[in-house]
Amino acid sequence: MMKAIVMKPVDNVATVVEEISPGTEVIFAVGGEQKAVRVKDKIAFGHKFATRDIKKGEMIKKYGELIGIATRDISAGQHVHVHNLESTRGRGDK
Repeated sequence: MMKAIVMKPVDNVATVVEEISPGTEVIFAVGGEQKAVRVKDKIAFGHKFATRDIKKGEMIKKYGELIGIATRDISAGQHVHVHNLESTRGRGDK
């Protein structure tokens, strides 16, 4: 059973559909292919993890849409949230 969702092949994060413990290998589908990433952090239901390494300053995409910019390097399997992502959505200050 898939424990994470990736909607578009351009996405570099996956959204989990249940809480995931550190060290769990999570299988997900991208563009018709199955991929797997071992998560490094506890990922709460509905949160995201990196499906590949993301460099500081790189755009983070979810559901095929830009949702933010990485504020530091993020390795595959790490939790992606406010501690390493600056949102670009709904902001009026930039």
